[in-house]
Amino acid sequence: MPSEGRCWETLQALRSSSKGRLCYHRDWLLRGEDVLEECLSPPKLSSYSGWVVDHVLPHTQGNPAPSETMPSSGSTSTLDQPLVVPRSPVQSDAFSPASPTAPDGAKESQHGESTALQSSRRISVEGCIRMYELVHRKQGSEGLQQWQEEQEQKVRALSEMASEQLKRFDELKMLKQHKEFQELQEVVERSTREALGHQEKLRAEHRHRAKILNLKLREAEQQRLRKEEQERLRKEEGQGRLRSLYTLQEEVLQLNQQLEASASSASDPHGDPLQVDLAAFRARGNQLCSLISGLIRAASESGYPTAENQAEAERALQEMRDLHTNLGQEITRAFKDKKQEEEQARGKLQESRVQQALGAAPQAPGPSQSPGRTQSEGLQVKVQDSTMQWYQQLQDAAAQCVSAFEGLSSSKDTQTKKTKMDLQKAATIPVSQISSVAGSKLKEVFDKIHSLLSGKPVQSIGHFVSITQSPQGLDFVQYKLAEKFVKQGEEEVASHHEAAFPIAVVASGIWELHPRVGDLILAHLHKKCPYSVPFYPAFREGMALEDYQRMLGYQVKDSKVEQQDNFLKRMSGMIRLYAAIIQLRWPYGNQQATHPHGLSHGWRWLAQVVNMEPLSDVTATILFDFLEVCGHALVKQYQVQFWKMVLLIKEEYLLRIEAITSSGQMGSFIRLKQFLEKCLQHKEIPVPKGFLTSSFWRS
Repeated sequence: MPSEGRCWETLQALRSSSKGRLCYHRDWLLRGEDVLEECLSPPKLSSYSGWVVDHVLPHTQGNPAPSETMPSSGSTSTLDQPLVVPRSPVQSDAFSPASPTAPDGAKESQHGESTALQSSRRISVEGCIRMYELVHRKQGSEGLQQWQEEQEQKVRALSEMASEQLKRFDELKMLKQHKEFQELQEVVERSTREALGHQEKLRAEHRHRAKILNLKLREAEQQRLRKEEQERLRKEEGQGRLRSLYTLQEEVLQLNQQLEASASSASDPHGDPLQVDLAAFRARGNQLCSLISGLIRAASESGYPTAENQAEAERALQEMRDLHTNLGQEITRAFKDKKQEEEQARGKLQESRVQQALGAAPQAPGPSQSPGRTQSEGLQVKVQDSTMQWYQQLQDAAAQCVSAFEGLSSSKDTQTKKTKMDLQKAATIPVSQISSVAGSKLKEVFDKIHSLLSGKPVQSIGHFVSITQSPQGLDFVQYKLAEKFVKQGEEEVASHHEAAFPIAVVASGIWELHPRVGDLILAHLHKKCPYSVPFYPAFREGMALEDYQRMLGYQVKDSKVEQQDNFLKRMSGMIRLYAAIIQLRWPYGNQQATHPHGLSHGWRWLAQVVNMEPLSDVTATILFDFLEVCGHALVKQYQVQFWKMVLLIKEEYLLRIEAITSSGQMGSFIRLKQFLEKCLQHKEIPVPKGFLTSSFWRS
């Protein structure tokens, strides 16, 4: 039908119009654009309006009016009817009854008719267009609403799906956490089981070790108890031996007193002394007493005496008994000899009387053969009795001093041991610090020693020490101080001869203020160097060689005797110290008082040495050391008398020394001889090297 073709043409024309070419985009709402923005522009007639008026409307004049035939905008049946779309103007021109080839008059008539109908047709077309636009707008709104609903449904579906996925994710996460928790719990349980197993193993090992430690502790306790028992037994044995030693000492002293009494009473009924060598018995008796005292002193220092000490003391007691018996036998024999001589003398006297009565001439008596003459013609072999008594008194005083502080030395108490050690250090360290650096330093050392002996507290190794800390403190300090002075002479002076003077001046000052210290110095000096007495011990039958060597001053260790050079060096150091002591006085002391052991004792010592038979290598050494240190002071004191002594030594005594000196021991003899010749040649003895001058005390 032609109307259907026109409708499609109309639709085609609308579709090709600007509004029909509207584009629909799904994201208009998201971009905020208005969907019907192009539809809101004012309506315009398309280029087909004229054609529609010219070609379509004339054929519809017999049809009802648009207002009568078109339903209302709200009717749905009108929308269902097809719309007539005009054809293209080009195509319609080909079929138009009014072609250009028509005559002009016809055209004008037609144009007038068409102009009359244009207004009504235009209104009808405009109404159709508006109706189409309304329908199209409504369809767009419904489509948009439907699309929005679909989108909302999709959003809800996506939201629900996301929610479900989130729930599944949470479930998976919880499941994973649950699995991890279970795995962690299993690991913890496994670790706990392992820890419990390890702990149980450690407990078992601990019980095993505790068992072993208990066994060791039990063994240690048993061993401690055994040691305590052994120590108790040793202490009991030691105390028993010590008591035995004291008993032996008491018996030896009693025998020695009996020996002295027997020697004193060794005379005939007329009061004349018997021809008995009493000095040898006295000397040996004193030696045995000193031996017992030395054993007790050594035992006190080491703790308790040993079985060897007891055996040695018993041998000494037996020897003392034998000595007492021999003395009695000697006195008895001497008394018998004296009695026989008296009887012979009486017999000769009777014969002479008879011969005189008969008138016969008496025969001349023969030369006397008494042993005293032979001894008087030569030098002495033994020391004088007074000197020996003085020597023994000093040794007894030293032994009494040791006995006085025996409780301090043998104590096992820790505090007592500490006190003893502190006192010993306080007494010996200052002596070791004596030097010739400056007089002020020497005075500090002297003041420190004097303060200690006076009972004042002195600082020693960081704390204060006083002899009042122990009842035996004074005896102990005096003994150790004297021992240290002599030891310095034995070691320091022996190596450095100049050190004799600072040590000697301090010792002399202490001796002057504390006389007992001086006596102990002499006792230690005489014991270590018997030539300072002077005393040359004699070898007796039955005496051990080592004991005799010790008596001579040698050091014997493990049955080995020290070398001769070392022995002479020690003796030289002690003689030099003694020679320095007798000539020096402490410059800050009382100058009005006399020296406690001055140069007179040096003169006595020198005279006794020259009156005794010399000893090879020893006599020459001690004479040289003594004269080199003390000769200058003796010349100033005794002048001509001393030069006579020096001349006597050079002309007579050196010959005796040379006679007993072997070729390998001529060094000390030559040194003494050259020294005497030089002194006699220059008629002076030089000041000894290291002598302390007045300028020293100002330093």
